[in-house]
Amino acid sequence: MSSFSVAQLSQLLGCQLHGPADLEIHGVSTIEKAGAGEITFLANMKYAPKVKGCQASAIIAAGPIKDFSGATLVSSNPYHDFARALAQFYQAPKPEPGIHPLACIAKTAVIGTNPSIGPFAVVGERVTIGANATLHPHAVIYEGCVIGDDFTAHAHVSVREFCRIGNRVMLQNGVAIGGDGYGFARTNEGRQYKIPQSAITVIEDDVEIQTLTSVDRGALSETRVKRGAKIDSLCQIGHGCIVGEDNIICGQTGLAGSTVLEENVIMAGQTGSSGHITIHKNAIVWAQSGVGHDVPEGAVVSGSPAFDSRVWLRASAGFSKLPDMLSKLRALEKRVAELEGKK
Repeated sequence: MSSFSVAQLSQLLGCQLHGPADLEIHGVSTIEKAGAGEITFLANMKYAPKVKGCQASAIIAAGPIKDFSGATLVSSNPYHDFARALAQFYQAPKPEPGIHPLACIAKTAVIGTNPSIGPFAVVGERVTIGANATLHPHAVIYEGCVIGDDFTAHAHVSVREFCRIGNRVMLQNGVAIGGDGYGFARTNEGRQYKIPQSAITVIEDDVEIQTLTSVDRGALSETRVKRGAKIDSLCQIGHGCIVGEDNIICGQTGLAGSTVLEENVIMAGQTGSSGHITIHKNAIVWAQSGVGHDVPEGAVVSGSPAFDSRVWLRASAGFSKLPDMLSKLRALEKRVAELEGKK
């Protein structure tokens, strides 16, 4: 297990140290659970009272913490530096380099230097994969795909034919890239005719996609996930969608076909969009919202159908009062009717 003095860790993270410098740190934990020899973090100084009683040896925070006996590492971005600190103490196991004899690699495939390809992984014809690729067991790369450097595909990932993937992309277990979009045309007899999904899916650099998420291909227009986007588990990105740079898409989100998300959009958990809309840059869609129209730049929307979150909060606060208001209205209507009857 790695161990650092507070002074060493402060230097590694580029933080300003307040308090004792010689304390040994061997792990990272939460404020509530951290003990001696561990470092924790405080992302927002308004929660500084939570530090009272904290047993951690050190804390990463935006400023010095009063009444804290340990060391404080003052950071301009405590959450980011917490993540960097955690990386000093934990790194996921990396498989040994080489191609396992039970892997199936097509003769026409081109694999870059220093690969690690596990048993029962499959690489199809005319695939090109860059350097330092890691394919865990049962990952499948279909024919004609082009993939950049430092690619990681965990177990049971599928990348369908002719898709394009950039550098430093990580696909967690069970991700499906380039599966057929949901496209059918009704025949004159009322049956469903499958529309060939001939376009591809493109995943740009520095994208990470979590477990059991699907990014579909389209019939004519490519589906594209742009640089730095992060997509959570159990999401569906429909055919022809564009996911913008540095988007955050949380679990159980579904984007219908041809949805466009511009840069820095946040889709919270269990959100959804109808097709052929644009959610403009820096917009936020709150959890369990359904978006059926374009969302302006920087807007924050809630509800289903989604509208301005401030209005939605006021409206939702009134929902619980509706039965009482309805009773009062009926009583007033009855009273008015009685008064009119006496005229």
